[in-house]
Formats: sequence, structure tokens, C-alpha cells
Amino acid sequence: MHSIELLFDDETDAAVRAEWRALAECDLPSLERHTGATNRPHVTMLVADSLDTADLAPLREAVGTLPLTVSLGGVVIFGAGRRGFVLARHIIVTRELAALHRSIHSAALGLAEGVVDLTLPDHWTPHVTLARRLTAPQIGAALEAIGAAALPPGIASAARIWDGLEKTVTPLT
Repeated sequence: MHSIELLFDDETDAAVRAEWRALAECDLPSLERHTGATNRPHVTMLVADSLDTADLAPLREAVGTLPLTVSLGGVVIFGAGRRGFVLARHIIVTRELAALHRSIHSAALGLAEGVVDLTLPDHWTPHVTLARRLTAPQIGAALEAIGAAALPPGIASAARIWDGLEKTVTPLT
């Protein structure tokens, strides 16, 4: 799998990491526990089975409008079946964010194969993940640990490609 992701400026990254830390300090699942060098708060813009990275010019042009102000909204919980629940901060869709998302998908035409439907324009729920594999009883404690109020507006300042097979990152900005 490949994904195209927006990354945050240092201040926004730190705000999300503070929520990761608050969850971990309460002995709850948290992305803080994922210690890989490439693990950082992000917004997934596109997921595909494969992505041809031989010519990244179209994708680099698509993300050329960065930086972009983003609003980190309230908490959203996704059901993940037997793998538990996913806790995330909703990213509020603005005209600018929607335009960037569409631009990335347009630029990826012919480069990406097997694009995941939930990342397509008009099917996408932008978010930044805080924790995975929460049990139903842990949800209340997680909400108490981080609070449900929105975070201050942040900045999406960069973009990258994550290659989940090779475990590598290719900067786009």
C-alpha cells in the first residue's frame, strides 16, 4: 500500500503528539507507542495498492499550494470490527482543503492503482489518528484523557508518500 499524506508544522505536530502522550499516560492505546522513525501525525489524502513514483512532478505540483491552515475539530470514532475502535481528530473540510484533495487525486490519475474508495473525493473523512485498537470500555477514558473540544487551528506544511511495503517515505515538498 502507498499513501499520500499531509504533515503538520512543528506546533500542530506537537499538539497532536500531546494527545498521543495523554492517552499513553493513561495506559490507553496511542500512536505514541508506535516508535518507528516515520511515525508522525498526518492527514491521509490518498491510499492506493500501488503508486508509480518514477515521475513525481504532477504530485509535487498538486501540493504546491502548501502550507494550508487546517482546523482540527472534535473527536471522531471509527469502528474497526474485531480490531477495536480508532480514535481521531476530525479535520474540517474547507474549500482549500477540498481543492487540494481533488488536485492530489487528479495528479495521481495514471500513477495510482487500486485507490481505496474511502480516500476518494466525496467519500473521504479527513482526520488525524490518535489511537487504534481501543475497546468499547476504553473510549470513555480516552475522551476524558484528551477532552472532546477542538484543537486550535493548525498548519499542514508538507506532504509525503508513504510506501507501506518498503517502509519508506518520499517527500513531496
